[in-house]
Amino acid sequence: MTTFKKKLIETSLPLEAINAEASREKSIRHGHPSTMHLYWARRPLAAARAVLFAQLVDDPASRPEEFPTVEAQDIERARLHRLLERLVIWENSNDETLLSQARVEIRKSNNGDLPAVLDPFAGGGAIPLEAQRLGLQAHASDLNPLAVLINKALVEIPPRFSDHEPVYPDAAQTRNTWARAEGLAEDVQRYGAWMREEASRRIGALYPRVVSPDGGEHTVIAWIWARTVKSPNPANPIEVPLVRSWWLNKKKGKEAWIEATVVNGEVRYKVRHDAEGPTGNEDGTVAGGNGRAVGDGTVIPNSYIRAEAQAHRLGAHLMAVVAEGNRSRLYFSGDELQAAAAVVDRPVDVPNQEVPTRNHDVDRMPMYGMPTWADAFTNRQLVALTTLSDLVDEVRQRVFADATEAGIAAGERLEDGGREAAAYADAVATYLALAVGRQTDRLSSLASWQSQGEKVRNVFGRQAIPMVWDYAEVNPFSDSSGGFAGNVEWVAKAVAHTPANPPAEVIQADAAARTYQGLAISTDPPYYDNIGYSDLSDYFYVWLRRSLLHIQSKTVSTMLTPKAEELVANPYRHDGKAGAQAFFVRGFNSVFARIRREANPDIPLTVYYAYKQQDTRDAGTSSTGWHTLLGGLIDAGWEITATWPMRSERGGRLISVGTNALASSIVLACRPRPENAPSTTRRALTAALRAELPDALRTLIQGSIAAVDLDQAAIGPGIAVFSRYSRVREADGTDMSVRDALELINAILDEVVDELSDSDPDSRFAAKWYRQFGWGTEISGTAITMAQSAGTSLGALERGGIFEAKGGRARLLSPTVLEGEWDVAADERVSVWEATVRLAAVMARDGVDKVARLLPDVQARVSLEAVKQMSLWLFREAEKKRDTKDAILFNGLVSAWGDVNEQARKHTDSPRAVQQAFDFDEDGD
Repeated sequence: MTTFKKKLIETSLPLEAINAEASREKSIRHGHPSTMHLYWARRPLAAARAVLFAQLVDDPASRPEEFPTVEAQDIERARLHRLLERLVIWENSNDETLLSQARVEIRKSNNGDLPAVLDPFAGGGAIPLEAQRLGLQAHASDLNPLAVLINKALVEIPPRFSDHEPVYPDAAQTRNTWARAEGLAEDVQRYGAWMREEASRRIGALYPRVVSPDGGEHTVIAWIWARTVKSPNPANPIEVPLVRSWWLNKKKGKEAWIEATVVNGEVRYKVRHDAEGPTGNEDGTVAGGNGRAVGDGTVIPNSYIRAEAQAHRLGAHLMAVVAEGNRSRLYFSGDELQAAAAVVDRPVDVPNQEVPTRNHDVDRMPMYGMPTWADAFTNRQLVALTTLSDLVDEVRQRVFADATEAGIAAGERLEDGGREAAAYADAVATYLALAVGRQTDRLSSLASWQSQGEKVRNVFGRQAIPMVWDYAEVNPFSDSSGGFAGNVEWVAKAVAHTPANPPAEVIQADAAARTYQGLAISTDPPYYDNIGYSDLSDYFYVWLRRSLLHIQSKTVSTMLTPKAEELVANPYRHDGKAGAQAFFVRGFNSVFARIRREANPDIPLTVYYAYKQQDTRDAGTSSTGWHTLLGGLIDAGWEITATWPMRSERGGRLISVGTNALASSIVLACRPRPENAPSTTRRALTAALRAELPDALRTLIQGSIAAVDLDQAAIGPGIAVFSRYSRVREADGTDMSVRDALELINAILDEVVDELSDSDPDSRFAAKWYRQFGWGTEISGTAITMAQSAGTSLGALERGGIFEAKGGRARLLSPTVLEGEWDVAADERVSVWEATVRLAAVMARDGVDKVARLLPDVQARVSLEAVKQMSLWLFREAEKKRDTKDAILFNGLVSAWGDVNEQARKHTDSPRAVQQAFDFDEDGD
């Protein structure tokens, strides 16, 4: 039987540090690749980088010749954790010194090589980009041409022009050196500015400035429109504005709202600047799809609105104009001049491909009278977008002329592998087409105005296209929210931040049909039925195709994105839910069976799964995707060796108790199961789980892992035991399902975690008491009996400072009682329980630094590892009790454990030789 060296991802990760950086990425915008173009369910770069590194680097336990003892392995593992913690920080993304250290570790574990990595479901490109950043040869493929274009822009195009100077006239002289893709980014910025100015010259008259009451002229940011429907009241058939809210700005002292009144059978609009605007049901005229007429209050059913929309009888009223002020927004009432500027003919050459009518992610468009993708835009918006789209080809010609003028040979086109002037012109044009694609996300009648933040909300605020009643039409020539200059800048900064080395390969391919020969695989496959990528992508693709038909002709050859082969459980395409599930399972198993046969056998497969909160320990139908993924991998011949919860959503508190509410995805590490793998029985599986889970849990706890994530991470070692067998027989002879296996693993995990509380007699007693009575009181007789069975006494418990018995009643002392000053050295009797509860209480009240000051004295009395384990146990017990306060308290201590240990080192004044005596075994985690 072939044996493989275990990789770091199969044993231990500094998970809390990874998750903290993954979460922080949400607030990082400039230069982040997600800003190049929208795509759905992107993985955080920090997570992708960490997973790839840990997937390729050996765990110290797999190199006993170098690390012969558990202690030596722990020290080396902690060193790798510290490197990983630095590696995932956004500001270190292009730190070549640090990246070189990472490459050294990867080479050490792979016979001196840097393996080639493939993501066959490349999507938004995070995994290929981070593979390239680590110096690996990145391969990316996807069936979706939008994903292919984004990946080409991120990893394939930049290396071809790495370290090149810009070709825009005189741009190269503005600095001494042009590293990575900085020269390319400069040209994107400069030629994008030319596009904007040329478009303004051609159609700028359609976007007039607004004149304020004092005669000043201001550039418009957005025009606020309301769709209208004729009232069904025959006695008062006015055009009713459909408005979700009348408010434009609710900021105190800067309030602005729209007052609508009926004058001579017509609705008139006035912007008011006071705090007297409508509240509650009076704020707006539409809710839940039903409308209400201004003036007489006639109720307008949604069915009527839909019928009028499908008959193309909805209108639009200009209600307000938002303009640029002096570092502020200005709000004006709409006037006839501004409204008239929007009245233009519809262009001829627009994307008239039809919107699917049986996918609820996008079907609100045809539902409300917008059957084609072009219908998402007003005529003026279509004029602007077609103008910008046409300019992409024109700008390509300018770039080519400037490049050849600079002495660069013409060469081959980009699609044919070129690296000279023709290819460079194609590259710049591709990025500017992506800027036009970005523009469609805000220059649309499905974009809205946000009174909070005073900005335009893009179409894709979530993974679906909503119906928008009152919309904000941005000015593409404004320098504010939604303008074309801003979109170009986002793209250019993302280009500048790419690693641009080594070369990468991106192709359009069906994952079920492509080759995986000799490649390491890390992938983020479709999530069962969560997202309809292809239907959503068509919103952008139809415009990208229009812009790039002669530049990226191979990638945009189809009228719409491919649908039939897309690996998504779509009931509308596959004859209902059962057919959709069968299609998904068949396709998923086929892909991963092929990967098993062809991929690099020395490196584990890593697979991401984004799940809903209830998926983790739920046996209900909401877990279908999670169970399907696990079952599919096992059926395809994989043994799952680890599962890691990766959080990109992070709050200061748990969303709910009883769930892994903070986690947003799970990463699985998998190995090929031997063809001759044995079968086993439920009884033997149970015995194996009881034998192996304790050591696996110890290694997990060594990593910086939040208590809230422990259950999900611990599924990894458990499902590894289950999946190593070809089948597991139940008592009745049937095969054990994945669902039943997860229930068994969780039950045994409960038993194993219980052992964490069994450290000393006082702690053993306190754990049993807490489980039964919490912090509540009970009769002293019960306490005496329980203390005797635990090997302690009431007197000892009271001397230990954790218990109180008087007046025939007894109770555990709660964290609020124990949060005060604590002289550890003078404490007569210190138990693991007391140390845990006191440190958690101090952490909540005073923070990491105060706990760190106590830690050296605590370690002189009890095991710090036991304290951390007790914290994990207390968190799980609090979850079971649905005690949010306690769960947050103990999760806080565990989550900060690495920081606490690091701070503790800084606070001790002992020489280094003495410091080594402090066994901070989570050092740096």
